[in-house]
Amino acid sequence: MKLTAFTDYSLRVLIYLAAQPERRATIGEVAASFAVSEHHLTKVVHFLGKEGWLANVRGKGGGLALAGPPESINVGEVVRRTEAGAFVECFGEGGACRITGICRLQGVLGEAVAAFHAVLHRYTLADLVQNREALSTVFLAGRMGMPQPEWRAA
Repeated sequence: MKLTAFTDYSLRVLIYLAAQPERRATIGEVAASFAVSEHHLTKVVHFLGKEGWLANVRGKGGGLALAGPPESINVGEVVRRTEAGAFVECFGEGGACRITGICRLQGVLGEAVAAFHAVLHRYTLADLVQNREALSTVFLAGRMGMPQPEWRAA
C-alpha cells in the first residue's frame, strides 16, 4: 500500500512540530527541512488546521504549532482522514471492473486495509517522536544550511 503525498506530508509536518514543541515553525522552514514544495505544504497545513491538529497563527509572531499534545494525535486517524481515495477501483463508487460482483479480492484487500489501519491506530504522534533530540538535530542542521546527519533507525 502506498500512501499519498498528502498523507506523507501531513505526517512529516506533525513530526516536525512535535519534535520541537517549544517553538513555532513556518511553512517555508518545514518545506526546506524535507525538500518539498511550499505550495503543497500550504494545502496540508490548511487541512491539518481545519481538522484541529494544528494551531496556525498568521502575522508577526505567527507560525505553525500543534494544537494539542502529541499524545492526543492518533497516527491512524491522521492517515484515515488524509487518505480520501479508494484503495482499489472496486472500493469506490462507479468502478468499471467486470468481476466486482463475484470477485473475492475485494474482501481480502478490505481485510488487509483494516489490519493496516488497526496497526496505525495503536500509535500517537508522541510515539513517532520519542527520538526528539535526533530529529531536532536534523531539523536544526537544515535550518542552518548545514549538511544533515544521516540517522539509522535503532
